[in-house]
Amino acid sequence: MAKLRKVRRRKKFRYNINRKRLRNKINNCGKISCKEIADQWERQKSFKTNIKEMGLSINPNECVKINNNHKPEEKINIKTPNDDEWYVETEEVQEDIPASKKIVAEMLLKEAKAPRAKGLRLPGSVVEWVTYLMDKYGSDYKAMARDKKNRDQETWKQIRRKIKLFKNIEEQYSEYLRKRGIQSIESDFSSDGEL
Repeated sequence: MAKLRKVRRRKKFRYNINRKRLRNKINNCGKISCKEIADQWERQKSFKTNIKEMGLSINPNECVKINNNHKPEEKINIKTPNDDEWYVETEEVQEDIPASKKIVAEMLLKEAKAPRAKGLRLPGSVVEWVTYLMDKYGSDYKAMARDKKNRDQETWKQIRRKIKLFKNIEEQYSEYLRKRGIQSIESDFSSDGEL
């Protein structure tokens, strides 16, 4: 009786495959960069199960229902015993989420609401250009636009916008003032009169 080719092919030893690396690749769930999720992750469970138990959603379209005008939602109208007014109550299915894993969604929400530090910085060439103009012309933007080093042919409004942005970046602007020997930082830009 002849053997199937598939069976014989499976029995061949593949010398070019590192089976240990292949096994690790199959079992590896990837690197989880979020500390809160990584702490609660269970390797024995699937991706969907882990995410669902943490109170998170894989697909936002499933967790946030969008009203479809073509198919109205079924609503249950209930009359309150106190008044004769009607109010609408929809049934929501509450899934059982373990208490230890509810913390993950709360921590992620807390982290999302936390204020972020601004990471905006101007490139060195732009800082050099703006500081050169500020040192030479002060707050005369129209003279800055006519400067012979204005090779990009920026208008006075474009230059004013760059200077305003430079003044709003506290780290770079305070360094500029420190190098020039100026002590106080003028935070309001309206003193230039051009705004």
